[in-house]
Amino acid sequence: MSFFTENSELQRIGALIEAYAAPIYAARGIPFEQFAYVLTQPSKAGGKAQGAALHADWRAYPCSLVKVFHLVAAQMRLEDKGLSAHGELDRAMRDMILWSSNSATNYVIDLITGTTGDTLLDDQDMSAWCERREEINRIFAGLGWPELAGINLNQKLMDDLRYGREKVALDRSAAGHNCLTPIAMARLMHEIFGGSTLLPPARLAVIRDHLARDAKAPDRGRGAYQLLGYLGDALPDGTQIWSKAGRTRWLGDDRASFRRHDTLRAILPMGQEFLLTVFTQGEAIAEDDGFLPAVGSLVAAEMPRLVPEIRSRRP
Repeated sequence: MSFFTENSELQRIGALIEAYAAPIYAARGIPFEQFAYVLTQPSKAGGKAQGAALHADWRAYPCSLVKVFHLVAAQMRLEDKGLSAHGELDRAMRDMILWSSNSATNYVIDLITGTTGDTLLDDQDMSAWCERREEINRIFAGLGWPELAGINLNQKLMDDLRYGREKVALDRSAAGHNCLTPIAMARLMHEIFGGSTLLPPARLAVIRDHLARDAKAPDRGRGAYQLLGYLGDALPDGTQIWSKAGRTRWLGDDRASFRRHDTLRAILPMGQEFLLTVFTQGEAIAEDDGFLPAVGSLVAAEMPRLVPEIRSRRP
């Protein structure tokens, strides 16, 4: 079961994505199993989304895409009074999405889980600490979405190796590093933008506002803005963009190095809407600033050719 129904027109676009990506992977000696996408559109009258996918269940190190889950978890805890609103939390939620700040993300994780990363603990206290850190996994397990099977959200975001409690926690974690699947990421984006009952409209609006990207913003050229080199880089002028991307280079750990991912919602100038999540792995792809923009541009070019069976919506 999935939140979307396979659609022949979107599968045709998916085949074009694969035809573009496969030769590049082959030429660079990267297994094509390290490429995945989920492409969906909303259906008419609130019906099931339509979509196409490749390697949708691939469990991959998620880079900074995991921060969308942290943002949603924080909004859920604010809603049920598990967290108290304050200015530093607001600033951290903004910066972990707008600038992909790891420091901001880790502050949010500390608040949600009641943990801090610091000096080593004895075995008993460390076990209790690890149990508290599992809170973010429990939040999403409680949703009961089948697309979330196999994900892990219990690790902080680091620029290189881990030390102290964070290293012990990684070694103790049965799942290891954070991991997502493309289908898990796509489902969460669908819920954020698809009229979900996951959260009240006002809280969903906060999440959407943080994910918004302005292709003409003065910050467009900053790498931390995560537009240039990603799916939204080469979309038509006037496209509305919401996205969260992530990339790792060498981190000292092969399990997390050399990934580049993006998850995007776009509304084209003529009103066609789509959600596109792409996961990649491999040094030559992670260092390629043109690969993901070409995928996004390809999808945008094909959207106006679709049979108008799926409604367009305002943001």
